[in-house]
Amino acid sequence: MAGFRPKSSPRLSPDAERLVADALALDASGSRMEDGYWERRLSQRLGRLLKNGSQTALDAALEHLFKHNADASDVLAEQAETLAESATVEIDGVQHDALLIAAPILAHTRYAIPSGALKPELAQTLAVHLQAHVLATQTQVALSPYLYSIDQLPRTHSDTFALTHKLASAALAGTVPKVDLRDLPETAPILADPRYLLAVVVAPHEGALFRWQEDAKEHHAERSTCLEQWRQQVQPSVAVLLPGCEFELLLPDAFFLSCRESDKSIRPLTVRAAVNYLCGTLDVPAGQLAAVVASFGEEVVEEYRVGFTMRGEKDVIYGIVWPVYGREAGEVDAEEKGNPLEQICEELRNAGVEEIFRHAALFDPEYCEDCGTPLYADRSGEIVHAELPEDAPTQQPLFH
Repeated sequence: MAGFRPKSSPRLSPDAERLVADALALDASGSRMEDGYWERRLSQRLGRLLKNGSQTALDAALEHLFKHNADASDVLAEQAETLAESATVEIDGVQHDALLIAAPILAHTRYAIPSGALKPELAQTLAVHLQAHVLATQTQVALSPYLYSIDQLPRTHSDTFALTHKLASAALAGTVPKVDLRDLPETAPILADPRYLLAVVVAPHEGALFRWQEDAKEHHAERSTCLEQWRQQVQPSVAVLLPGCEFELLLPDAFFLSCRESDKSIRPLTVRAAVNYLCGTLDVPAGQLAAVVASFGEEVVEEYRVGFTMRGEKDVIYGIVWPVYGREAGEVDAEEKGNPLEQICEELRNAGVEEIFRHAALFDPEYCEDCGTPLYADRSGEIVHAELPEDAPTQQPLFH
């Protein structure tokens, strides 16, 4: 999700050119004072574009810098995310800071993971727990009355900006947020997937937003303590939201950071969910399954794809995708301890899959032209479609 990589544009617009120039200047800055100058200038340009819903220029600038200057691309992306998820709002001459936060829930099941509107009393209960166990004492909060899937989160910086300001207004007014949820896409039937609660926290300007920022001993709590209390208090409410699911609550934090962390944290669950599904569907123990792990990307490793076969057989019967992020991306040393490839193999072994074949080559990321699903490498290196045996149930879940 978060960390948008837009489609390329053949020629930059004037707005996109200015964003590129400011991002390059900020990246090349030699002092903190100069940083401040370029940050203010870049923020002013970005703020106008996001307020007007003009995502196209930002997309083009990010794409251009991604190709030509990765460091400046990161600079621009960070500034865009900051402006999209935070704001300084003035009410009756008094300034307030607002931050969009996400509370991720990592869920997996053999059935379906729900999403959708929250009952008012449940939304109120969750907001009270958020205020009591995570947020600073002098803050106000507005919780969006919806349990979001990845597909339903704001898709652009402009969308995120609009939601931040709408929830901030509700928090300051002390009213229930009115969020238009009618046009949200349906949730794909994925059996290991994050769900999100979204809220905006508002604090006095330059005041503490979270309990771990507070100085007073009676209010201060470390992140680990906040997470423990959040899990204890919210577990029963989330269990009502996610019947038939196993789940883990992550610490509520800034929107983009939380989304990235949940994207990373859900990956081991996709391995376990896939193995559990295959064992249940085919009525076989995990030891009768084998896995073929291969790296995919256009120039560097962008993701790993794991194809499952029956032990001793060639046909790929199922597959999952393990995306890589940030420093994980690129040419990964298979011998380096803790690298994504080793993590995948460890999760497979923990799930009971003992026979694991690892390809050394980098494959092009191909997809099925008919259904759009990823294709996988079999043991011989042929790129194939994953197909369950003919006598297996026809309704198949999806996995990341």
